[in-house]
Amino acid sequence: MSGRRLFSVPARRASVAPFLWMLLFFLLPFGFVLKISLSHTAISQPPYLPVFDPAEGMAAIKAAFSALSLENFRLLASDHLYILSYLRSITVALISTAILFAIGYPVAYGMSRLPTRWQPIAMILVIVPFWTSFLIRVYAWINILQHDGILNKTLLALHLVSTPVVWLSTDTAMYVGIVYSYLPFMILPLYAALAKIDSALLEAAADLGSSRLTTFWLVTFPLSLPGVGAGALLCFIPIVGEFVIPDLLAGSNSPMIGQTLWLEFFTNRDWPVASAIAVVMLVLLLAPLLVYDRLQRRQLEGRR
Repeated sequence: MSGRRLFSVPARRASVAPFLWMLLFFLLPFGFVLKISLSHTAISQPPYLPVFDPAEGMAAIKAAFSALSLENFRLLASDHLYILSYLRSITVALISTAILFAIGYPVAYGMSRLPTRWQPIAMILVIVPFWTSFLIRVYAWINILQHDGILNKTLLALHLVSTPVVWLSTDTAMYVGIVYSYLPFMILPLYAALAKIDSALLEAAADLGSSRLTTFWLVTFPLSLPGVGAGALLCFIPIVGEFVIPDLLAGSNSPMIGQTLWLEFFTNRDWPVASAIAVVMLVLLLAPLLVYDRLQRRQLEGRR
């Protein structure tokens, strides 16, 4: 057996692992959620009908399938609560991602221009917040932003304000918490893309008469676009479904879709509607993933 064939067999077997992972931990659970979203709410355990029972035979399973309906999805399209929750979640995610990019790109650019021996230290400083529980970090911001918290005391001591500012239960506090929590997810992909740029390209642009600003826009930034896309997706997608930060730091006047889903699932005990919310949210989040995949394919084709 040739060496190429010998190593190709383990490689094929190893390539099956990601597909099994997706099948067991994504497609199968999604199938259950989709089935519940097509069911009807009931005062029972579990709180929906119909419930499949394979022991009753194919006739019972066919009857259960025939009882499924799209009523929960029609409800989502007709109720302003759900529509506004989706729109608010997408708006918050877009604004937060833009802020994260505006802060993260200069930080990542500075890290990539540090001497090689200092870059690992800078990376450690970026990921240090991950060493503390996410929930503890959010609660820390509650202490900082509360009426008599550190922020208001500092502003009063510097005579920047005359009375304590209301920070908690506002969108400002929510954006602060989101940007603080997700900033490493933006910095690390950007740093990985910027650190891989060949310095010879920048030197060649300088030799051809390009200024630093021109070199950045024509060479550095285009080559870092894969990192920009990866960082944007890593931030945008989880922010859309964020629950903890809006629930603890923002007001309750206009909830995000994660809060609405929690309300339907745990308070109203309406599992079918909650599942329908989750299915629609997943479908909405597939759009940016497909766009990113298409752009990546075009870039690879262009290199060939």
